[in-house]
Amino acid sequence: MLSRYAHPTHLVSNTMDLNDKITVVTGGGSGIGEASAMAFANNGARLVVVADLDGARAEAVAASIGRQARGVALDVADDAALTALCEQIEHDDGPIDLFFSNAGYGHVGGLDLTADDWQRMMDVHFTAHLHVAKALVPRMVARGDGYLFSTASAAGLLTQLDSGPYAVSKAASVAFAEWLSITYGDKGVKVSVLCPQAVRTNILGDDLDAWDREVESGQASQDGILEPEEVAAAVVQTIADETFLCLPHPQVQTYVERKAADIDRWIGGMQRFRQRLDNAQPG
Repeated sequence: MLSRYAHPTHLVSNTMDLNDKITVVTGGGSGIGEASAMAFANNGARLVVVADLDGARAEAVAASIGRQARGVALDVADDAALTALCEQIEHDDGPIDLFFSNAGYGHVGGLDLTADDWQRMMDVHFTAHLHVAKALVPRMVARGDGYLFSTASAAGLLTQLDSGPYAVSKAASVAFAEWLSITYGDKGVKVSVLCPQAVRTNILGDDLDAWDREVESGQASQDGILEPEEVAAAVVQTIADETFLCLPHPQVQTYVERKAADIDRWIGGMQRFRQRLDNAQPG
């Protein structure tokens, strides 16, 4: 298992080569974003812009990578700031070859949450991807090349039992990536979407022991909790292969196929699964 700051080994590129590319990673201050930023640099990226809501963490990750990285503070829900960052990089450094929209967070709840809670998650998990596409797709189409990679979740293909806005916003992220690929894929814009299950990150907070306890009775206990570096390796391989879905947990493919084959049976099974989890809760 790799340490938090270990650089994943170089991967053989079948198609797209990250060497000498300009890349941007949002949510790059920790977790999947941090590991992916390091993997991009290790695979030869000329520039890795590490963006995060916590600017200090973004700068720390960039410093750990070295001179080919730059850390910036960014709230991806701020469309003006997100658009300005894209324009600044394209003006100062050159065309953005790969934009990895990875920022995200968790919020447990459903109908008990406020409309603002739901909207904030939509802004971070979906609308931010829209603003990136509006800023970059015309430029990528004009030069006939570019890559948009977004982090969704297995929840975007299936659901998230303990969070309504997470399930809905991640589903929107997957649907938008699919639409982008269909609409602009033949114009040189490559699109991929990352849909993992449980990954050991701070998306639900910094107490990873509590995260372990939270998931040990759920699906993650059956399919495994991956380290960010393992997911980053899958991201790099997906870029190399230029495939749409990145599934670090291969079991997700089976679940998606079962859902598509008989949606009513799948929903019934998920209802029973939720009931088992509810009955397992203390008190």
